[in-house]
Amino acid sequence: MNNTISRKNFMTSAETVYRMINDLPPDLRSEAIHYIEELAKRKNNLKMKKFRLTWAGGLSHLRDSTTSVELQHAAPTWRD
Repeated sequence: MNNTISRKNFMTSAETVYRMINDLPPDLRSEAIHYIEELAKRKNNLKMKKFRLTWAGGLSHLRDSTTSVELQHAAPTWRD
């Protein structure tokens, strides 16, 4: 018995999306394409962002007067 899936019974996600979009009426088809384009833009924007440590040392002036536990308890009040 062959354990591999035959190609005719296997559909890639791209083929699935293609078939689903083709089944839509023209106005919804263009809306679906627009949505996919927006998702692609969002993916590209996420790639470009790099983690920065610009905040490092921002509370160093509190080092001698405040413990880390006190800072942890105060932190939720600083967030909006």
